[in-house]
Amino acid sequence: MTATTPAERAIELRRQLEDANYRYHVLDEPSIPDAEYDRLLRELDELEAANPDLVTADSPTQRVGNAPSSKFAEVRHALPMLSLGNAFTDEEVQDFVRRIDERLERPHLYFSVEPKLDGLAISLRYEDGRFVQGATRGDGATGEDVTANLRTIKAIPLTLRGSGWPRVLEVRGEVYMPLATFHAYNERALKEGGKVLANPRNGAAGSLRQLDPRMTAQRPLSFYAYAVGAVEGGELPASHSQTLARLREWGFPVSAENDVVDGVDGLLAYYRRIGEKRDVLPFDIDGVVYKLDDYEGQREMGFVSRAPRWAIAHKFPAQEQMTVLESIEVNVGRTGAVTPWALMQPVQVGGVTVTRATLHNAEQIARLDVRNGDTVIVRRAGDVIPEVVRVVEDKRPPGTQPWVMPSHCPVCGSELVREEGEVVWRCSGELTCAAQRKEAVGHFASRRAMDIEGLGERYIEVLSDLGYVTSVADLYKLDLDALLEMKRRADERDGTTPETVKAGKVATKWADNLIEAIERSKDTTLERFLFALGIQHVGESTAKALALWFGDLELIRHLPWPLFKRVPDIGGEVARSLGHFFDQAGNQQVIDDLLARGVRINDSHPPHAKLRADLTVARLLADLEIPKITGVRAEQLASAFPRIDALLDAPVHAFVSAGLPNESANALAQWLEEGEHAALLGKSAVALDQLLALTPTSDESVAGPLEGKTVVLTGSLEAMSRDEAGARLEALGAKVAGSVSKKTHLVVAGEAAGSKLAKAQELGIEIWDEAQLLAFLEKHAN
Repeated sequence: MTATTPAERAIELRRQLEDANYRYHVLDEPSIPDAEYDRLLRELDELEAANPDLVTADSPTQRVGNAPSSKFAEVRHALPMLSLGNAFTDEEVQDFVRRIDERLERPHLYFSVEPKLDGLAISLRYEDGRFVQGATRGDGATGEDVTANLRTIKAIPLTLRGSGWPRVLEVRGEVYMPLATFHAYNERALKEGGKVLANPRNGAAGSLRQLDPRMTAQRPLSFYAYAVGAVEGGELPASHSQTLARLREWGFPVSAENDVVDGVDGLLAYYRRIGEKRDVLPFDIDGVVYKLDDYEGQREMGFVSRAPRWAIAHKFPAQEQMTVLESIEVNVGRTGAVTPWALMQPVQVGGVTVTRATLHNAEQIARLDVRNGDTVIVRRAGDVIPEVVRVVEDKRPPGTQPWVMPSHCPVCGSELVREEGEVVWRCSGELTCAAQRKEAVGHFASRRAMDIEGLGERYIEVLSDLGYVTSVADLYKLDLDALLEMKRRADERDGTTPETVKAGKVATKWADNLIEAIERSKDTTLERFLFALGIQHVGESTAKALALWFGDLELIRHLPWPLFKRVPDIGGEVARSLGHFFDQAGNQQVIDDLLARGVRINDSHPPHAKLRADLTVARLLADLEIPKITGVRAEQLASAFPRIDALLDAPVHAFVSAGLPNESANALAQWLEEGEHAALLGKSAVALDQLLALTPTSDESVAGPLEGKTVVLTGSLEAMSRDEAGARLEALGAKVAGSVSKKTHLVVAGEAAGSKLAKAQELGIEIWDEAQLLAFLEKHAN
C-alpha cells in the first residue's frame, strides 16, 4: 500500500533507511545501491523540512550533525568500563587459562574470542529501544558525552530492531575507522591541501571528539559491539557469545571474526589465525581478546584492581623501526620517580612519527648498553608506547661512553636515590621539587594528613601553576586577597569568568572557608605532620610508630637513618628513605618554614622508655648494615670497642683480636675507608648518646592494659568514629591493625561488620561489640 499522508510516508522512509543500514553494516548484505539510499534520505529530509513536526530524534536525517558544542559534558558510567590485562606470550595466555581452571575446576573452558580493534571504546545507552546517550570510556569511571557525534555513525542503530530488549540497555563497543576509508580520506585530504590523519585509531578518536558533529559526520567511522554494561528491566542470555548474537538481532554490528573456542589450544590457534589475516582485515587491530564465555564463570572469577580476571588481551608483536638516538634525558614524575627517555631523530613507527621513546630505567639502559649517538631499534610496545629495544652495535660511532644516571634531580637539585633491590630512581626532594609539587600539596592537605578542607585538586593545580604555592609551607602565607586574585587570574586564563564577576559581584565565602581550614590545620599531631610530609614508604602506621617511639619532631628530623630501625616494624628500606628525606636541605627548610608560619605540634613527648634496651653500640653496628658484620660480630666489636671513636681509629688486626674472622675484619676496614661510612658511624654514635640521655628508664613507664595486643576494628560504631576508637585503644597499648590474622588478639565488631568478623569467628578470636568496647574504655579512662 502506498502511504497517503506525510506522516505515513516519513515512517515508511525511516523504515527503509534503517533496514538498509542494518543490512549494510550488520549483515554485510547491501539491499539497495548507495544512490538509492541517498535518494530516500533526500526525500525524507525534504519531507521533514516541509513538516517540522515530523522530525524525530532517531530519524536517519539527524545523523548529519547539529550545531557545534563548546565542550563535552561528563558522563558517569553506570558500570565502570574496565581495562584488560595484557598478554604478549603464549606462556602468559597459558597462565591466564590455568588460573581460571584452578578456580572453576571444569572439564572444559569455553572462551568468546574476538579481534582487538584499534579504535576508541564507547558506551551506548538505550531506553525503551531508543538511543539516548553515548560516552567515551574516559578514565573508566567517567567519560565524555559524545551523543551528537555518535548519532552521525550509520553503523550505530538509533532505534533497536525486533523485540525483547531490556527497558534500559547499555552497549559497549569500539568506534573505528575502516582502513579503506582511512586511506581514501587521507588521499582526498592531500589533494585538497587538508590535514592527513596519522593512523586509523587517531582518526577515530579525533573524529569522535570534534566539537562540531557536522565534522564528525564527514569522517568515515564505523562501529562494532563487543559487550554490554548496565541492564534494567530485562534479561540477557547466560553467555557472552549468546549476548552478542542477541545484540546483532537488535541491530548492532558484531565482528564476523568473533568465535567461541575450547581451552588454551583453541585460544592460541585463534591468535595465530587472526595474526595471519591481520594484513588483509578491513580494520586495524593490535591483538585479540579472550573472554570466559559464560557469565556465571565471569562472576565467580571476579576482578583484580581495574581489570577482570576472566578476560585478557593477547597483543601482537609491536612494529619496529631503526633511528639514531641523539641524547638520553631524564623525566621526574609527580611522585618523584625518574624515568630516562631517548630523544631520537624522527621516525615513523606504526603510522606515528616518534621522536621520544622510553628507556624504562637505568638497569634497562645498562643491559642494552644504550649510548648517545647510537643507532637503535625502536618499537611501540603494545602498539602504543614507543620504547628502545636494542642497539645496532656495528653502527656505533667511535668514542661513545656508557650512560650514567645523574646524581641529582634536574628539576630541584636534590639527591637521586635508589633503594636496594629496586630499579627505580627517585628524587628525594619531596617537599621542594617542582615536578612533585602538586602531588606533595595534595597529600599534605588530605584528610588523614593536615586535613585542609576545601583545598581540592582544582585549587592545588591553579595555586601551583600561577606561582602562589611553591612548597607546602606557602599554604600558610595565603590570605583572602591572594586567593581572590588567584581565582580571577585562573578564570581569565581559562575563559570561565562568571557573569556575576563581570558585573562586579565577587563571591568570597569559599576563600574565607579555605583560610579558616588552613588556620585550623596549624594545630596538629606529630603523627599527622610526619604523614603529611609525604616521605617515601612512610604511611599512617609508620608515622604513628615514629611519633609514639621518638615523640619529638626535632629529634626525628636530625636522626641518622640507622637509628630509625629501633622502631618496631621499621626496616632498612624505610629507615634509609627517612634518612634521605631529612638529609635534603630543601626539605629541612620547608619544615622550618612550616613551623615559622604557625604549625604547632601539640602532642610532643619524650622517647618511649622501651627504646633504652636497644640503644646499644652493638645494635647500632648491626643496624648500619656493614658487610659481613652480623649481630654476633657486632656484639664482639662492641665488647672490644665500647666507644665508637676507638673503633674508628683501630687497625684491621685489632678487629681480628676482637674475635672477627679475617674476612669480616677486612670487610669492616674497607667499609670504614669510605669517608661517608665513617662519618655516618660517627654521627650515629653521637645521636645514640643524645637519644639515651632523652629516653626515660623503663621504671618510669607503666604498660597499658592492651600492651602487646593486636586489635582490629570492623563495622560502624555509633558513639565514636573508628579512628577515634583506634586512637583510644592505642593509648592503652594496643596495636590497631587493618586485617584479621592468627596474630590478632581481639576484634571489635560494630554494625554491618562483614568479612573481618567472619574471619575472626573462623579463627576463634575474641570478639567485642560496641557496648563491651565502651565499658572497657570507661574502666581505663584517666
